[in-house]
Amino acid sequence: MTVEQICRLFNIPGALVEEKKLSAGNINATYTALFREESGAETRYIVQRINGYVFKEPTQIMSNIEAVTAHIRAKLEAEGKDPSRLVLQFLHTDEGKNFWQDEAGNVWRIYYFIPNSVAVDATDDRNILRNAGAAFGAFQKNLLDFDASRLFETIPDFHNTPKRLDTLFAHVEQDPCGRVAEAQPLIDYIAEKRELAGSLIHQVEAGTLPLRVTHNDTKCNNVLFDGTTGEELAVIDLDTIMPGLMAYDFGDAVRFAANTAAEDEPDVSKVSLDLERFRAFAEGFVGALGDTMTEAELDSLSVGAFAITIELASRFLDDYLTGDKYFAVSRPKHNLERTACQIALARDMERKLEQMKKIVRTIAKS
Repeated sequence: MTVEQICRLFNIPGALVEEKKLSAGNINATYTALFREESGAETRYIVQRINGYVFKEPTQIMSNIEAVTAHIRAKLEAEGKDPSRLVLQFLHTDEGKNFWQDEAGNVWRIYYFIPNSVAVDATDDRNILRNAGAAFGAFQKNLLDFDASRLFETIPDFHNTPKRLDTLFAHVEQDPCGRVAEAQPLIDYIAEKRELAGSLIHQVEAGTLPLRVTHNDTKCNNVLFDGTTGEELAVIDLDTIMPGLMAYDFGDAVRFAANTAAEDEPDVSKVSLDLERFRAFAEGFVGALGDTMTEAELDSLSVGAFAITIELASRFLDDYLTGDKYFAVSRPKHNLERTACQIALARDMERKLEQMKKIVRTIAKS
């Protein structure tokens, strides 16, 4: 089916005057569609086909998105705020669904494009990092009273660090591709830090850390900013919304935004945690949440950055040991280099862990 035909199923008025496929994002197929009504009013929409190979239960994803965006919208309206620029608004079919499934099983969805909004890729701009932190912090705050158990776990054990490490070490024992020997120093470090990396999940199991509604892909480019003022607007890319830990959302953002090198930098001497970038993101995130976090959650944030970095290192390494089947690679030892980069970052985080905790505590008290 054409994009226009899909749009008609969502009862979009007017004539299609522009359609464009977007190259950003490498999972879902994404298009923009501009419609003009007889009055001359124009509205732009984002049209997406969900990747059914990556997301096995797309209707569950859309159920999660419906529940979460409706909750945030109601919260914003109760506070007297205009939700049209602060949360994604998905269109519905005549059946009241926020998606449509074609005969081939493809799931389509449409949401309003937020005018004068921009996304920003990796940056060291402190204001952008602070505003990105504020966006993800506000996302968490608006969902603190949402029962996370209502949500489908669309990717089971996505951030279950102990299980990720169990899988890695099972493959270390098997050594299916004969690659363990060259990776042994990296394996040894992960083994040494196994307890610390899994400590947050153990706190959940002990009941000392609560499960929240989490985004699970908190890169800066998943926040829309006002194209004029740079102010944070809406959090986007909601496919991975699930029950999870606030610390992992915070930590994954820090892992990406505060690293002084790309996540596959082969020269690990260039890799470190930039504490000023860390501080900027934390100011936005912790500042938005205020005193709504538990003491345990506040203490968990910095450890979350370390844990998620070890987790990603284990995933890269596991893929390398089993033949590079999951992550796309552009050179023979790409996944091994990615692992080494994340381990270098984790080492620096470990050295700076007390400084990170102090920064978070200072922000929380201010």
